[in-house]
Amino acid sequence: MAFRAQLGAWLDRPAVRNAIIGVIVLNAVMLGLETSSAIMAQAGGLIRAVDMACLAIFVAEIAAKLVARGWRFFRSGWNLFDFVIVGVSLIPAGQGVSVLRALRILRVLRVISVAPRLRRVVEGFITALPGMGSVFLLMALIFYIGAVMATKLFAASFPDWFGDLGLSAYTLFQVMTLESWSMGIVRPVMEVYPWAWAFFVPFIMITTFAVVNLLVGLIVNSMQDAHHEEDTQRTDAYRDAVLERLEAIETRLKALDLPKK
Repeated sequence: MAFRAQLGAWLDRPAVRNAIIGVIVLNAVMLGLETSSAIMAQAGGLIRAVDMACLAIFVAEIAAKLVARGWRFFRSGWNLFDFVIVGVSLIPAGQGVSVLRALRILRVLRVISVAPRLRRVVEGFITALPGMGSVFLLMALIFYIGAVMATKLFAASFPDWFGDLGLSAYTLFQVMTLESWSMGIVRPVMEVYPWAWAFFVPFIMITTFAVVNLLVGLIVNSMQDAHHEEDTQRTDAYRDAVLERLEAIETRLKALDLPKK
């Protein structure tokens, strides 16, 4: 038990955490270099060796955490995330699993679970998902209504953009992102249907400037709540530490049994 506690304390040290982050960044660089045929032709052996060394370190870290925490390791979502990412990297290359081997770059995502600040950002985003679900449902309704209207209005003259429901939805998504929406889509449509602005302008106002900003607001509020909770936890921890010190001082004074003046 003492060894497991010492091992767990060692794994939680900032120096160890920073070292793992360094290995993750180094591994990300190596995986990026593997995409260059010229570099692989010159230093492919070294790059593969470094990649295998990084993977060995990740496996050793996971094994150490399993020894230190036992079954409690699997109670943490972040531990499960690390376990799956490292497990995918261990799948041997072969027919049918080459796509899984390409997922080795997902090791870079381990930096999220190691870095507390990045972890809080992801946790805040996940906290915002329930509220975002309602906004996505609203967005889906708006897109469905817009796609049906656009198909009926513009399909005859622009079948490549509005020929069916799927094409209309994809075109409207491009309009929502403001990617070449004016010169690429709306103005050509207006040359045939001069009144088409009455459809596209309200659609952009509702989706791009209202619903999308509503999503951003939900995420920002969730991040603020996460930081507020963190500050509260830090304050509570500091208060508990002060109370423990005061209790220790009181206990020592009672033990000394100082005479009253």
